[in-house]
Amino acid sequence: MKLGGRDAPAYFAKPDPDKTGLLIYGSDAMRVALRRQEVIKALIGPQGEEEMRLSRIPASELRKDPAMLLDAVKAVSFFPGPRVAFVEDATETVAASVTAAMEDWQPGDAQIIVTAGQLKAGSKLRKLFETHRNAYAAGIYDDPPSRAEIETILAQSGLNNVSGDAMTDMNTLARTLDPGDFRQTMEKLGLYKLGDDSPVSPEDVANCAPTSSEADLDDILNVVAEGRAAEIGPLMNKLKAQGTQAVGLCIGAMRHFRALHMAAAHPNGAAAGIAAMRPPIFGPRRDRMQRQAQQWGVQRLETAISALTDTDLQLRSAGQTAPAMALVERVLIRLAMLGKR
Repeated sequence: MKLGGRDAPAYFAKPDPDKTGLLIYGSDAMRVALRRQEVIKALIGPQGEEEMRLSRIPASELRKDPAMLLDAVKAVSFFPGPRVAFVEDATETVAASVTAAMEDWQPGDAQIIVTAGQLKAGSKLRKLFETHRNAYAAGIYDDPPSRAEIETILAQSGLNNVSGDAMTDMNTLARTLDPGDFRQTMEKLGLYKLGDDSPVSPEDVANCAPTSSEADLDDILNVVAEGRAAEIGPLMNKLKAQGTQAVGLCIGAMRHFRALHMAAAHPNGAAAGIAAMRPPIFGPRRDRMQRQAQQWGVQRLETAISALTDTDLQLRSAGQTAPAMALVERVLIRLAMLGKR
């Protein structure tokens, strides 16, 4: 039987232990793996693998020994409880072995869980599970998780008190990150809020969300964008001591001011421009960049981008003799003075 997109999440969370089996397939291996983990854990519990009630069978091994799956389905575990025979990375080459195991399956045998990549409509594996009266087939697609799926992940991470603004940020994050990364971020957030009963805030989400490689440059970029020229020198000394390269600093500044320009030039205003950024910007950093974009305006941001482009060309010029960090520091001071006007 086919398991539709609306019904699949609920079934994954609470699968029927009396079914013969379940096929989970899709082009995104991470999404398929997460669903498979969820189903198997729900069937045999968190201790099922330790109690040897889970048999893992790579498809490559099943091709060499076609009886391996049927043996796992019929095997009796030393520990009581439901059992699962899991076939990983299945292809059409193991369809006959899976068919034989399903035809010989009886109540009390291990449930057969099969994962596969993208399968065509005419696939033997798909037809086997879709037409079986006591088994399911579920396709996993690249759609972002629904609100209900996000709430399930939050509950599993112990996050039951989430503010409306934080939930908006989580929805954005779920559309941007890979499923595994999103789940890990929510688990990190759950640990971050452990023992804290206050609602999850946008600041909490921002603190736990993955950061870009330019995160260590944020301080000086904010100082420049906010016109605090006097603070540039000490920050530049720290960056030099950390081994920051002039070209990397110039590229980081260019990205920051281009992002501000995109926000300022957005037809619906800077707030809409910041909200449309990919990867998304969260919490206080989002509000800060919105204020910067509004303060600078499109024209001055274009002037800033032009100055940074000229400096970048100087840094890459073969005839350049001036110290590279001095050139970058000079343009950053110029930009900070421009931002104050």
